[in-house]
Amino acid sequence: MWWIAEYEAVTLFSLKMSSATASGGKTLLVPTPYAVKMALLDVACRLMGVKQAEQVWPQIRDLQVALQPAARAVVTNLFQKVLRPRRNPIPFDEPEAGPFQKTIGYREYAFLEGAFGVALSGTQDLPWLTDLLLNLNYLGKRGGFVQMVRLPETVEALPPGFTLLTTGIAGAFPLGTLQMLDDCGPTLTFEKANIYSHAKVSLGKDRITRQVILPYRPIKSSRSFTLYEKIEERGERTEEQI
Repeated sequence: MWWIAEYEAVTLFSLKMSSATASGGKTLLVPTPYAVKMALLDVACRLMGVKQAEQVWPQIRDLQVALQPAARAVVTNLFQKVLRPRRNPIPFDEPEAGPFQKTIGYREYAFLEGAFGVALSGTQDLPWLTDLLLNLNYLGKRGGFVQMVRLPETVEALPPGFTLLTTGIAGAFPLGTLQMLDDCGPTLTFEKANIYSHAKVSLGKDRITRQVILPYRPIKSSRSFTLYEKIEERGERTEEQI
């Protein structure tokens, strides 16, 4: 069974790859399965309480995640002034004194045009999953707010137009844009997922990465932006869209 909900981004979306540094990194075009599950865990902690959220975490961690991307995505790239904790202290009478030093970082933000669908599937009945989807209000980095535009529903089979994000490339290489999306590994415990815990998350074991082909193609770009358009089924566009 699949739980499907539809959202629309109300702010700019940004989510770097897990291997990106703090100084730079291109944004992904969609939220990763890891980001979706962390957002669901955040909602579970707020609605159910931490103890109950810890009990349902294994079921959230093992969910299958599919996405129906927004119609278009416009990615803006820029350099931004940022403050970074200073490693070496300097005298207080210096003009740049203080705990932070000024520097620049490369940032990308994506404007998602149109609604996008999120589909989740588990190995058993999850009656609380609908409540989590109803209260989901951000995906990606904090501040990447979304708003539900269609109430959750359950279906037996995944509808056409959805891309399964929890399965990597296998067999044929479809037309689209390659993205490296991370997901929760089977060894990711609640303690490791808890940001207030000192337990470390191991890349490649607790947090795994998959190569996924998204149905997007770049149709226009410049030094400051890139416009991606969703590829229609069979790679064709109707006369109304041309």
